[in-house]
Amino acid sequence: MKSILITGASTGIGYATARHFDQLGWRVFAGVRKEADAQRLREASSTRLTPLMLDVTHSEQVATALAQVREAVGDHGLDALVNNAGIAVGGPVEYVPLERWRRQFEVNVFGVVAVTQAALPLLRQARGRIVNISSVSGLIAAPFFGPYAASKFALEALSDSLRLEVAPQGIRVILIEPGAVATPIWEKGRQEAQTLREHLPPEGMQWYGRLVARMERWIAASERNAMPVEHVVRVIEEAVAAPRPKPRYVVARGASRFAPLMRCLPTALRDTLFKRLG
Repeated sequence: MKSILITGASTGIGYATARHFDQLGWRVFAGVRKEADAQRLREASSTRLTPLMLDVTHSEQVATALAQVREAVGDHGLDALVNNAGIAVGGPVEYVPLERWRRQFEVNVFGVVAVTQAALPLLRQARGRIVNISSVSGLIAAPFFGPYAASKFALEALSDSLRLEVAPQGIRVILIEPGAVATPIWEKGRQEAQTLREHLPPEGMQWYGRLVARMERWIAASERNAMPVEHVVRVIEEAVAAPRPKPRYVVARGASRFAPLMRCLPTALRDTLFKRLG
């Protein structure tokens, strides 16, 4: 039986991916942060799925979770790791507190590194695959998405380096770059925008107020046009199971599908297009 470890499986892409691979007959290790989320997964899945308490920013939990995986898979090793756990911090670079920048990178970058380092010996045994869930924000950065986009740009870079480093060992590294997906992240985005509006000082609203309103409109429009999470899950399955997967997959529709092209535009033209959004 093939095995897969998925981080950030409490909701959204991670939850849907865990259930999908369980239905395919894989042994699934699903990283969650709360017992209630673990119980919800147990009730929705077969006995092949094992929830793990896994906060990717806690080294002890990472070590404990990988020890559980190692005991279960034995000499076969781990066939796939999906680094999905992530958060989104937004706001103007000037006013996002440093501790929130650090939290953004602890989860989206250092958490990925921690889990990957711990899992690599098992992946090497099975000549497995690493699938890192990035974003179109890892291709192009929009106003007020600086912390989140910076973390995804970093994920793109470390994935490119890792792909070349472990290829001779038979391990493939694949990036998935989704656009807007219908998950609970949009409620969090609205809360983030509201918090930003409430905590910006008067001079901050003077400098950034129009962009805040534009961001709120963009979030609302993106949520309306978000694609079903199953679109991303199917691409993750291809990345894990296809004989010759692509190094990266953009999964997007609407305006976000043009992110790779936007990246190629002259900077001045790209900035003009951003100013016209919203």
